[in-house]
Amino acid sequence: MPSLSEQEKKQIRELAQASLRESVCHHRLLHPIPMDGILGQKRGVFVSLHAKGKLRGCIGLVEPKETLGEGIVQCATSAAREDPRFAPMHADELEDAEIEVSVLSPLEPISAEEVEIGKHGLLIVQGTQRGLLLPQVAVEHGLAREKFLEETCRKAGLPRDAWKNRETQIFGFTCEIVGPRN
Repeated sequence: MPSLSEQEKKQIRELAQASLRESVCHHRLLHPIPMDGILGQKRGVFVSLHAKGKLRGCIGLVEPKETLGEGIVQCATSAAREDPRFAPMHADELEDAEIEVSVLSPLEPISAEEVEIGKHGLLIVQGTQRGLLLPQVAVEHGLAREKFLEETCRKAGLPRDAWKNRETQIFGFTCEIVGPRN
């Protein structure tokens, strides 16, 4: 996946911020959605919201069925208002909110031995159960490879060692992070 240019990062950052404001202040999706350049490409995306250094919401689309622009608008709105782990965000929280957008590469099958901490995110699939962790999660929590695999299994609602099972599929991906300072 080629690196995003500074202009593309700026576009992504501005769209995520506008989407968050529109969602929190007006309870609606941003419209119209820009489709120029990178925003018109079909890409997986996650939008993570942080407030005072703590996670405040995170929603993503792994397998893109829409453009990056549409995905950012949808995910920023959902992260602010629909992440079941958090109450909907209020306008008075916007001042402290930091937005991080992770633009994903396509999913690729990967063996456990190939997983590189800090480089790969993981999607573990067994039957209808799926769990995903972004690459930055392993770094932020100081996880070694095996613990990262176990935590991804746990997120899928599977036993921690399910990644060793032949029926379990492991997919890796990389992502480029666009945050408030990059």
